[in-house]
Amino acid sequence: MTNYILRRLFWGLLAICIITCVNFVIIKLVPGDPVRAMLGDYPAPRDYVERVTRELGLDQPLHIQFVRYVTNLAQGDFGFSFSNRRPVLPLILDRAQYTLLLILPSIVVSVVLGIVLAMVSARRSQGAVDNSISAVVALGYSMPSFWLGQILVLIFAIGLSWLPAAGLRSLRVQPEGLSGALDVMKHMILPMICVVSFKLAIILRVARASIMGVLQDDFVITARAKGVPEREIMRRHILPNALIPVIAVTGYQFGHALTSSILVETVFAWPGLGSLFIDAVTNRDFPVLQGILVLSTVLVVAANLIADIVASYADPRVRRNLGARSGRILSR
Repeated sequence: MTNYILRRLFWGLLAICIITCVNFVIIKLVPGDPVRAMLGDYPAPRDYVERVTRELGLDQPLHIQFVRYVTNLAQGDFGFSFSNRRPVLPLILDRAQYTLLLILPSIVVSVVLGIVLAMVSARRSQGAVDNSISAVVALGYSMPSFWLGQILVLIFAIGLSWLPAAGLRSLRVQPEGLSGALDVMKHMILPMICVVSFKLAIILRVARASIMGVLQDDFVITARAKGVPEREIMRRHILPNALIPVIAVTGYQFGHALTSSILVETVFAWPGLGSLFIDAVTNRDFPVLQGILVLSTVLVVAANLIADIVASYADPRVRRNLGARSGRILSR
């Protein structure tokens, strides 16, 4: 098992290195001058523009910029933000906490709700309940997140005045303690609905198909023949086997949640990586773009690594295969 984890960790680090190099080249090929974007529309002396370009190292050849970037990155230096006038790493870490605050609960809700609905749907396959659940989830899957966000704002924030329309906290009154936490949770509801609506459909599909497959296995039929209650069969026999594909797909959905949160955060003015990414693209702030892409790559690789490890522990067949493989290697 240790060799499996180390091997997965090695491939994960290799993927991070390759994606980081590709991102650097792609961003450098993007048209636009970051110095001009930083100075804005105001005219500046040519010698001043050249001096700023030289101080930022943008006058160097691409390969020299790449070597300097990789060297600084290895030392934990993500560069300096042109537009925000502060180091990149503290900036993106400060914004990343709000993105994770939105994404992680959304994924947890999607997984729990998807499994519960899949259990109900699978036990009533092709019935009215199954068809209704599939129709509602397919509707949420087909709606773009930015469009759904605007509809939710119109209904629940403007029309009914039940929930806040945007932001992380209330501006007029800034509660603290438990009241402050509840205020943040109220602001999270509408963005979470947008994220959950898409993730729920995928997890429900995978969980339902997996449960339907396990329902046909011999050990489930034998348990029913012995008179084991249906609830006990679902809890002890079906779910442990059906959850393995759900664990695997959850790791992949984490990466999609990071990218889809860009539009959701823009609609709801959520102060996370999404809004920072849009501002960095607008201002040609290349260090911030590179920092966000590197951090996103690390988070996605880590999420998939954790999902693979949890799936291997949850599936006894994987552990047996790994143990048999290690035994063959030792015997040689």
